[in-house]
Amino acid sequence: MSAVKDRLEKELLRVREIEDLLSQPDVTSNPARFKELAREHSILSARVEPIERFLKILKDQDEASRILSDKTADQDLRDMASEEKVRLDQELAAGRDEMEALLLPPDPNSGKSVIVEIRAGTGGEEAALFADDLFRMYMRYVERSAMKLEVLSTVESDLGGYKEIAFSIDGKEAYDLFHQEAGTHRVQRIPTTESGGRIHTSAVTVAVLAEAEEEEISIDDKDLQIDTYRASGAGGQHVNKTDSAIRITHIPSGLVITCQDERSQLKNKSKAMKVLRARLLERQKSSRHAEEAALKKDQVGSGDRSEKIRTYNFPQNRLTDHRIGFTSHNLSAMLDGDIEELLRALVRAEREQKLAAV
Repeated sequence: MSAVKDRLEKELLRVREIEDLLSQPDVTSNPARFKELAREHSILSARVEPIERFLKILKDQDEASRILSDKTADQDLRDMASEEKVRLDQELAAGRDEMEALLLPPDPNSGKSVIVEIRAGTGGEEAALFADDLFRMYMRYVERSAMKLEVLSTVESDLGGYKEIAFSIDGKEAYDLFHQEAGTHRVQRIPTTESGGRIHTSAVTVAVLAEAEEEEISIDDKDLQIDTYRASGAGGQHVNKTDSAIRITHIPSGLVITCQDERSQLKNKSKAMKVLRARLLERQKSSRHAEEAALKKDQVGSGDRSEKIRTYNFPQNRLTDHRIGFTSHNLSAMLDGDIEELLRALVRAEREQKLAAV
């Protein structure tokens, strides 16, 4: 327990250190550095009160144990210490979840907004239609929460689904709740185009990127090739009258981002740059950490049916998350956005996995 105590005390020292740094002229005059420290302070300061409460319980426990081990201590004092220790043990047991959270270092992406990209994989039009279902599931969930969703770019299929759709989710819990949605989602159902009534298996891939602030990733204008063209597909008459669509190519990385959903060329460019920054930040982190590169590869996968984190089985009205063994037989409600229980279960499972590693 002494190692846990030392680590938590270091966190309190770091909070005081950041508060001191935030008042230094060389920091206040550097917006990027100030924002980075302010963000770290926001994450750590939320942990100060529970850490101090936990450390006080440990201190009181040590004092009670010291009295109990002192054979020369007054019996009444020993009885009081024994009762106090029982109470403290109960407090620790009742606050187990909070204590476990304190043992884990805060995720640097916690509190960030995210960019979610859904792409149709194996299954053609049926996969594209399910990409639309998946987007609607997330949209309905966000509508019921304190978060906000904004579509960034879309590529529609012939039957009204999505070959690709990218959108941002803004909110304090956006990253914590959605980053584990990354991976291959498999759907089993009878397509509307299937005349023989056979069940088809299709798949879509989901990638989740922590949204990058402009200060976090430097993009040189000379590294960008920006093309404008007339948008096509759904979107109203304006799509064929103005060159509002934007294609941004980041020459050093080869990344290409397109956006044509807005009437304004400026808005399309802003959305495309948001996606580009997030992808470049992900690459930057992955290049520094080999395990993150492997994780990103696992996130996107190939879109093959055999790579799956979750199955949506329509004939059985069942959703199964294969990572945590979560199963619900109310698929229709979940596709309508009732996924709070699932998302929270994934958060708990990830925390337990990290605790085991610690």
